[in-house]
Amino acid sequence: MNIFKNKSFSIVWAIIRVWLGYQWFMAGYDKFHEANWMNGTALKGFLSKAAGLIPNTPAAAHYGWYQSFTASMVNSGAYTWFAPFVAVGELLVGIALILGIFTSFAAVMGAFMNLNYMLAGSTSTNPVMYTFEILLLLAGLNAGLIGLDYFVIPYLRKLFGRQPKSEAA
Repeated sequence: MNIFKNKSFSIVWAIIRVWLGYQWFMAGYDKFHEANWMNGTALKGFLSKAAGLIPNTPAAAHYGWYQSFTASMVNSGAYTWFAPFVAVGELLVGIALILGIFTSFAAVMGAFMNLNYMLAGSTSTNPVMYTFEILLLLAGLNAGLIGLDYFVIPYLRKLFGRQPKSEAA
């Protein structure tokens, strides 16, 4: 039995998807309602720790190229506009996963954020979330079958004239 393609397994994907969505939504919600995050102060601290810019503190990021990247974010002041972008991104990924709309895209965006947090030296729940997001990607459309993707994907296929391979004549 292929758990990624079996439609009866879609309930498991829905449970995982909603759990992931809740995690992302709450992370974004907390950031969105925290002044130090929205003005960039909290992100500056996170990036400074990753880059090793805090005196007498080793860099949290283990790759020199990522330390350079995070240092450039701090030195250029990009954290001021990037922090609200992260908060809103987390909220949108959470909403999309909870509703099961554009599930694969939301899983890719979530996995990308988790990967960046891990590269910056933050473990927390990131490896678990990253693993589940990869599993959702492997499940493909089956991951959003119990969700809005059930209605949206066929509509978009019809709108753009694309049919699944099994239905193509």
